[in-house]
Amino acid sequence: MAVIAPSEHERRAALGGGDLAGADVGDRDGVEPELLYDYALTAEKLDKFDVLERNLRKLIEVKPDHAHAYNALGYSFADRNTRLGEARKLVEKALELSPDDSFIMDSFGWVQYREGDLKGAAQTLKRAYDGRPDAEIGAHLGEVLWVLGQRNEANRIWQESLKTAPDNETLLKTIKRLKK
Repeated sequence: MAVIAPSEHERRAALGGGDLAGADVGDRDGVEPELLYDYALTAEKLDKFDVLERNLRKLIEVKPDHAHAYNALGYSFADRNTRLGEARKLVEKALELSPDDSFIMDSFGWVQYREGDLKGAAQTLKRAYDGRPDAEIGAHLGEVLWVLGQRNEANRIWQESLKTAPDNETLLKTIKRLKK
């Protein structure tokens, strides 16, 4: 899914600055649901997790069938290794709404990994990667395989991912961290 980057004005507004200081993006009439989603993703990149959560919860309230809102919030919790029970419920809801989405499968695999279910995580992440060989999914799958001791397979997945996305930050950080 392509995400159009919000303008600087929109980013500042989402984070409580600029002309809309103090305004909550979801409280204004006529806001498009995708703007809430874009604001949330921008907030995450700036480590503004309270803004991320507030905007995604508002989006879920306004558009309860928005699978990627559930997924993004659940993944955010799992990625920070916090509120894993809630992360699981959110990602399971996303999977219910969009069962064949590889990015949502990736998030579910990441939740499983954070919960300590390495074998389940590996199976889920392999299915996600087979459906869409994305670099971030490859980073996650490689990490789980590495932790399981399947280092040759992890390296193979990472090298394959590097060919298509040599500058992917998640992939590069994962490889650096685990190959110290």
